[in-house]
Amino acid sequence: MDTIIAEATRGDRVESRHAGSAVVVDAAGRVVFALGDAERPTYPRSAVKSFLALPLVESGAAARLGLGDEELALACASHTGEPAHVAAASRMLARAGRDAACLECGVHWPVDDGAARALAGTGRGPSALHNNCSGKHAGFICLACDQGQDSTGYIHPEHPIMREVTAALADVTGAPHGPDNRGIDGCSIPTYAIPLRALAHGFARFGSGVGLGAERARAAARLRAAVAAAPFMVGGTNRFDTVLMQALGPAVFSKMGAEGIMAAALPEQGLGIAVKCHDGAPRAAEVAMAALLIRFLGPENRDNMVLAGLTRHSMRNWNGMIVGEVRAAFA
Repeated sequence: MDTIIAEATRGDRVESRHAGSAVVVDAAGRVVFALGDAERPTYPRSAVKSFLALPLVESGAAARLGLGDEELALACASHTGEPAHVAAASRMLARAGRDAACLECGVHWPVDDGAARALAGTGRGPSALHNNCSGKHAGFICLACDQGQDSTGYIHPEHPIMREVTAALADVTGAPHGPDNRGIDGCSIPTYAIPLRALAHGFARFGSGVGLGAERARAAARLRAAVAAAPFMVGGTNRFDTVLMQALGPAVFSKMGAEGIMAAALPEQGLGIAVKCHDGAPRAAEVAMAALLIRFLGPENRDNMVLAGLTRHSMRNWNGMIVGEVRAAFA
Protein backbone atom coordinates (compact mmCIF):
# COMPACT_ATOMS: atom_id res chain seq x y z
CA MET A 1 0.00 0.00 0.00
CA ASP A 2 1.30 3.46 -0.89
CA THR A 3 2.33 5.76 1.95
CA ILE A 4 1.01 9.33 1.95
CA ILE A 5 3.90 11.76 2.38
CA ALA A 6 2.14 15.07 1.68
CA GLU A 7 -1.33 16.51 1.33
CA ALA A 8 -2.93 19.64 -0.09
CA THR A 9 -5.78 21.36 1.69
CA ARG A 10 -8.52 23.72 0.58
CA GLY A 11 -10.51 25.38 3.31
CA ASP A 12 -10.64 22.91 6.18
CA ARG A 13 -10.54 19.79 4.01
CA VAL A 14 -7.76 17.71 2.47
CA GLU A 15 -8.26 18.05 -1.28
CA SER A 16 -5.34 15.97 -2.60
CA ARG A 17 -2.86 13.46 -1.25
CA HIS A 18 0.60 12.54 -2.58
CA ALA A 19 1.94 9.01 -2.11
CA GLY A 20 5.64 8.34 -1.96
CA SER A 21 8.60 6.90 -0.13
CA ALA A 22 11.27 8.36 2.11
CA VAL A 23 14.34 6.91 3.80
CA VAL A 24 17.12 8.11 6.09
CA VAL A 25 20.37 6.13 6.06
CA ASP A 26 23.63 6.53 7.97
CA ALA A 27 27.09 6.34 6.41
CA ALA A 28 27.43 2.67 7.34
CA GLY A 29 24.30 1.89 5.31
CA ARG A 30 21.93 1.40 8.24
CA VAL A 31 18.34 2.53 7.68
CA VAL A 32 17.31 4.74 10.60
CA PHE A 33 13.91 5.83 9.24
CA ALA A 34 11.72 4.72 6.35
CA LEU A 35 8.30 5.38 4.87
CA GLY A 36 7.03 3.29 1.99
CA ASP A 37 9.28 1.09 -0.14
CA ALA A 38 12.92 2.16 0.24
CA GLU A 39 14.08 -0.58 -2.14
CA ARG A 40 11.92 0.52 -5.05
CA PRO A 41 14.21 1.38 -8.02
CA THR A 42 14.04 5.09 -8.77
CA TYR A 43 15.79 7.35 -11.26
CA PRO A 44 17.63 9.94 -9.13
CA ARG A 45 17.77 12.30 -12.10
CA SER A 46 19.44 15.62 -11.17
CA ALA A 47 19.76 14.76 -7.48
CA VAL A 48 23.13 13.09 -8.18
CA LYS A 49 24.80 15.97 -10.03
CA SER A 50 27.26 16.46 -7.18
CA PHE A 51 28.37 12.83 -7.50
CA LEU A 52 28.91 13.37 -11.23
CA ALA A 53 31.11 16.38 -10.43
CA LEU A 54 33.47 14.41 -8.19
CA PRO A 55 35.93 13.42 -10.97
CA LEU A 56 36.20 17.07 -12.04
CA VAL A 57 37.55 17.94 -8.59
CA GLU A 58 39.47 14.83 -7.56
CA SER A 59 41.36 14.70 -10.88
CA GLY A 60 42.73 18.17 -10.23
CA ALA A 61 41.03 19.53 -13.35
CA ALA A 62 38.94 22.05 -11.41
CA ALA A 63 42.03 23.48 -9.71
CA ARG A 64 44.11 23.57 -12.88
CA LEU A 65 41.32 25.40 -14.72
CA GLY A 66 40.81 27.83 -11.85
CA LEU A 67 37.19 26.91 -11.15
CA GLY A 68 35.96 28.68 -8.03
CA ASP A 69 33.00 28.25 -5.72
CA GLU A 70 30.43 29.59 -8.17
CA GLU A 71 31.58 27.37 -11.01
CA LEU A 72 31.75 24.24 -8.85
CA ALA A 73 28.33 24.95 -7.37
CA LEU A 74 26.99 25.34 -10.91
CA ALA A 75 28.45 21.94 -11.82
CA CYS A 76 26.12 20.52 -9.14
CA ALA A 77 23.16 22.69 -10.14
CA SER A 78 19.70 22.54 -11.61
CA HIS A 79 19.66 26.27 -12.14
CA THR A 80 16.97 28.69 -13.22
CA GLY A 81 18.82 30.25 -16.14
CA GLU A 82 19.30 33.63 -14.51
CA PRO A 83 22.13 35.88 -15.74
CA ALA A 84 24.56 34.79 -12.99
CA HIS A 85 24.06 31.14 -13.95
CA VAL A 86 24.57 31.80 -17.65
CA ALA A 87 27.71 33.81 -16.93
CA ALA A 88 29.20 31.09 -14.72
CA ALA A 89 28.56 28.37 -17.31
CA SER A 90 30.19 30.55 -19.95
CA ARG A 91 33.21 31.10 -17.69
CA MET A 92 33.62 27.38 -17.16
CA LEU A 93 33.68 26.72 -20.87
CA ALA A 94 36.06 29.62 -21.51
CA ARG A 95 38.52 28.24 -18.94
CA ALA A 96 38.61 25.06 -21.05
CA GLY A 97 38.97 27.04 -24.28
CA ARG A 98 35.44 26.16 -25.39
CA ASP A 99 32.08 27.86 -25.83
CA ALA A 100 28.35 27.08 -25.75
CA ALA A 101 28.50 25.32 -29.11
CA CYS A 102 30.13 22.36 -27.31
CA LEU A 103 27.19 21.84 -24.95
CA GLU A 104 25.05 18.80 -25.77
CA CYS A 105 22.32 19.36 -23.15
CA GLY A 106 19.77 20.95 -25.48
CA VAL A 107 18.10 24.37 -25.29
CA HIS A 108 15.16 25.62 -23.25
CA TRP A 109 13.97 28.95 -21.91
CA PRO A 110 15.13 29.99 -18.42
CA VAL A 111 13.14 28.28 -15.67
CA ASP A 112 12.91 31.59 -13.81
CA ASP A 113 9.97 33.59 -15.19
CA GLY A 114 11.69 36.93 -14.72
CA ALA A 115 14.81 35.78 -16.55
CA ALA A 116 12.72 34.31 -19.36
CA ARG A 117 10.73 37.56 -19.78
CA ALA A 118 13.89 39.65 -19.71
CA LEU A 119 15.51 37.48 -22.34
CA ALA A 120 12.41 37.58 -24.53
CA GLY A 121 12.36 41.36 -24.16
CA THR A 122 15.74 41.56 -25.85
CA GLY A 123 14.34 39.84 -28.92
CA ARG A 124 16.78 36.96 -28.49
CA GLY A 125 16.01 33.33 -27.77
CA PRO A 126 17.69 31.02 -25.25
CA SER A 127 20.89 29.08 -25.80
CA ALA A 128 22.20 25.88 -24.23
CA LEU A 129 23.72 28.07 -21.50
CA HIS A 130 20.16 28.66 -20.20
CA ASN A 131 19.53 24.93 -19.86
CA ASN A 132 19.21 24.08 -16.17
CA CYS A 133 21.93 21.44 -16.63
CA SER A 134 24.47 23.63 -18.45
CA GLY A 135 26.80 23.74 -15.43
CA LYS A 136 26.94 19.97 -15.17
CA HIS A 137 27.62 19.68 -18.88
CA ALA A 138 30.25 22.42 -18.76
CA GLY A 139 31.92 20.39 -16.02
CA PHE A 140 32.03 17.34 -18.27
CA ILE A 141 33.62 19.40 -21.04
CA CYS A 142 36.17 20.88 -18.62
CA LEU A 143 37.13 17.38 -17.47
CA ALA A 144 37.47 16.14 -21.05
CA CYS A 145 39.61 19.08 -22.13
CA ASP A 146 41.85 18.81 -19.09
CA GLN A 147 42.45 15.15 -19.96
CA GLY A 148 43.17 16.00 -23.59
CA GLN A 149 40.09 14.16 -24.82
CA ASP A 150 37.63 15.13 -27.53
CA SER A 151 34.46 16.14 -25.70
CA THR A 152 32.23 15.44 -28.70
CA GLY A 153 29.58 12.89 -27.77
CA TYR A 154 30.31 13.13 -24.04
CA ILE A 155 26.62 12.49 -23.31
CA HIS A 156 26.80 8.88 -24.53
CA PRO A 157 27.40 5.98 -22.10
CA GLU A 158 30.45 4.74 -23.98
CA HIS A 159 32.31 8.08 -23.96
CA PRO A 160 35.35 7.98 -21.62
CA ILE A 161 34.07 10.94 -19.59
CA MET A 162 30.65 9.40 -19.13
CA ARG A 163 32.22 6.10 -18.13
CA GLU A 164 34.32 7.92 -15.54
CA VAL A 165 31.47 9.83 -13.95
CA THR A 166 29.19 6.78 -14.04
CA ALA A 167 31.83 4.85 -12.13
CA ALA A 168 31.73 7.60 -9.50
CA LEU A 169 27.95 7.16 -9.20
CA ALA A 170 28.35 3.43 -8.65
CA ASP A 171 31.12 3.93 -6.12
CA VAL A 172 29.29 6.50 -3.99
CA THR A 173 25.87 4.81 -4.00
CA GLY A 174 27.09 1.21 -3.94
CA ALA A 175 24.49 0.35 -6.59
CA PRO A 176 25.14 -1.09 -10.07
CA HIS A 177 24.91 1.32 -12.99
CA GLY A 178 24.63 -0.60 -16.25
CA PRO A 179 22.51 -1.12 -19.36
CA ASP A 180 19.83 -3.02 -17.43
CA ASN A 181 18.85 -0.03 -15.27
CA ARG A 182 19.76 2.81 -17.62
CA GLY A 183 17.44 5.45 -19.03
CA ILE A 184 18.05 8.81 -20.71
CA ASP A 185 17.73 12.00 -18.70
CA GLY A 186 16.14 15.24 -19.89
CA CYS A 187 19.57 16.66 -20.73
CA SER A 188 20.45 13.50 -22.71
CA ILE A 189 23.00 11.90 -20.38
CA PRO A 190 22.30 8.45 -18.90
CA THR A 191 20.31 8.13 -15.68
CA TYR A 192 20.18 4.91 -13.69
CA ALA A 193 17.35 3.48 -11.59
CA ILE A 194 18.64 2.54 -8.13
CA PRO A 195 16.96 1.83 -4.79
CA LEU A 196 15.98 4.95 -2.88
CA ARG A 197 17.96 3.53 0.04
CA ALA A 198 21.12 3.49 -2.10
CA LEU A 199 20.58 7.14 -3.03
CA ALA A 200 20.26 8.10 0.64
CA HIS A 201 23.34 6.03 1.49
CA GLY A 202 25.27 7.83 -1.23
CA PHE A 203 24.33 11.19 0.27
CA ALA A 204 25.38 10.02 3.74
CA ARG A 205 28.77 9.03 2.34
CA PHE A 206 29.06 12.22 0.27
CA GLY A 207 28.34 14.30 3.36
CA SER A 208 30.62 12.45 5.76
CA GLY A 209 33.36 11.01 3.54
CA VAL A 210 32.90 7.65 5.28
CA GLY A 211 33.41 4.77 2.87
CA LEU A 212 35.00 6.95 0.19
CA GLY A 213 38.66 6.98 -0.75
CA ALA A 214 40.73 9.87 0.60
CA GLU A 215 40.79 11.84 -2.67
CA ARG A 216 37.07 11.30 -3.27
CA ALA A 217 36.23 12.37 0.27
CA ARG A 218 38.27 15.56 -0.18
CA ALA A 219 36.52 16.23 -3.49
CA ALA A 220 33.13 15.79 -1.83
CA ALA A 221 34.10 18.23 0.91
CA ARG A 222 35.24 20.77 -1.70
CA LEU A 223 31.93 20.54 -3.56
CA ARG A 224 29.93 20.88 -0.35
CA ALA A 225 31.96 23.95 0.59
CA ALA A 226 31.42 25.49 -2.84
CA VAL A 227 27.67 25.02 -2.66
CA ALA A 228 27.54 26.39 0.90
CA ALA A 229 29.46 29.46 -0.28
CA ALA A 230 27.35 29.99 -3.40
CA PRO A 231 23.91 28.41 -2.85
CA PHE A 232 22.26 30.69 -5.39
CA MET A 233 24.22 28.93 -8.14
CA VAL A 234 22.83 25.46 -7.32
CA GLY A 235 19.23 26.58 -7.80
CA GLY A 236 18.16 30.18 -8.11
CA THR A 237 15.53 32.64 -6.99
CA ASN A 238 12.98 31.04 -4.64
CA ARG A 239 14.23 27.51 -5.36
CA PHE A 240 14.00 25.04 -2.46
CA ASP A 241 17.69 24.05 -2.48
CA THR A 242 18.90 27.64 -2.59
CA VAL A 243 16.51 28.91 0.09
CA LEU A 244 17.34 25.98 2.38
CA MET A 245 21.12 26.24 2.05
CA GLN A 246 21.12 30.03 2.32
CA ALA A 247 19.43 29.55 5.69
CA LEU A 248 21.40 26.56 6.99
CA GLY A 249 24.77 26.84 5.25
CA PRO A 250 27.00 23.75 5.44
CA ALA A 251 24.65 21.98 7.89
CA VAL A 252 22.72 20.63 4.87
CA PHE A 253 23.61 19.74 1.30
CA SER A 254 20.33 19.46 -0.60
CA LYS A 255 19.57 18.61 -4.22
CA MET A 256 16.33 18.15 -6.09
CA GLY A 257 15.74 15.90 -9.07
CA ALA A 258 12.99 15.82 -11.66
CA GLU A 259 9.80 13.83 -11.07
CA GLY A 260 9.52 14.40 -7.35
CA ILE A 261 12.98 13.42 -6.14
CA MET A 262 14.70 15.16 -3.22
CA ALA A 263 17.96 14.13 -1.56
CA ALA A 264 20.08 15.65 1.17
CA ALA A 265 23.24 15.08 3.18
CA LEU A 266 23.54 16.04 6.84
CA PRO A 267 27.33 16.08 7.30
CA GLU A 268 27.38 16.64 11.06
CA GLN A 269 24.94 13.79 11.69
CA GLY A 270 26.46 11.50 9.05
CA LEU A 271 23.03 10.93 7.51
CA GLY A 272 21.59 10.90 4.01
CA ILE A 273 17.93 11.43 3.16
CA ALA A 274 16.05 10.56 -0.03
CA VAL A 275 12.42 11.24 -0.89
CA LYS A 276 10.40 10.19 -3.94
CA CYS A 277 6.89 11.43 -4.66
CA HIS A 278 5.34 8.72 -6.82
CA ASP A 279 3.26 11.09 -8.93
CA GLY A 280 6.32 13.25 -9.64
CA ALA A 281 5.11 16.36 -7.77
CA PRO A 282 8.03 18.43 -6.48
CA ARG A 283 5.75 20.28 -4.04
CA ALA A 284 5.19 17.05 -2.11
CA ALA A 285 8.85 15.98 -2.11
CA GLU A 286 9.95 19.39 -0.85
CA VAL A 287 7.63 19.58 2.17
CA ALA A 288 8.41 15.96 3.06
CA MET A 289 12.15 16.67 2.89
CA ALA A 290 11.77 19.77 5.08
CA ALA A 291 9.84 17.75 7.68
CA LEU A 292 12.57 15.10 7.76
CA LEU A 293 15.29 17.74 8.11
CA ILE A 294 13.53 19.18 11.14
CA ARG A 295 13.39 15.70 12.65
CA PHE A 296 17.03 14.73 12.03
CA LEU A 297 19.03 17.96 12.20
CA GLY A 298 20.69 18.93 15.44
CA PRO A 299 18.74 21.08 17.91
CA GLU A 300 20.60 24.24 16.85
CA ASN A 301 18.92 24.01 13.42
CA ARG A 302 15.51 22.56 14.22
CA ASP A 303 14.01 25.90 15.19
CA ASN A 304 15.18 27.67 12.04
CA MET A 305 12.19 29.68 10.81
CA VAL A 306 13.08 29.30 7.14
CA LEU A 307 13.25 25.52 7.48
CA ALA A 308 9.96 25.47 9.38
CA GLY A 309 8.38 27.54 6.62
CA LEU A 310 9.48 25.03 3.99
CA THR A 311 7.36 22.30 5.59
CA ARG A 312 4.16 24.10 4.51
CA HIS A 313 3.47 25.95 1.25
CA SER A 314 0.54 28.36 1.24
CA MET A 315 -1.58 28.14 -1.88
CA ARG A 316 -3.00 31.38 -3.27
CA ASN A 317 -5.56 32.02 -5.97
CA TRP A 318 -5.23 34.58 -8.76
CA ASN A 319 -6.38 37.36 -6.42
CA GLY A 320 -3.65 36.50 -3.93
CA MET A 321 -6.02 35.00 -1.38
CA ILE A 322 -4.69 32.08 0.68
CA VAL A 323 -7.00 29.17 -0.13
CA GLY A 324 -5.07 26.22 1.33
CA GLU A 325 -1.65 24.75 1.83
CA VAL A 326 0.62 21.87 0.92
CA ARG A 327 2.07 20.16 4.00
CA ALA A 328 3.92 17.03 5.04
CA ALA A 329 1.56 14.22 6.02
CA PHE A 330 3.71 12.72 8.78
CA ALA A 331 4.91 14.10 12.09
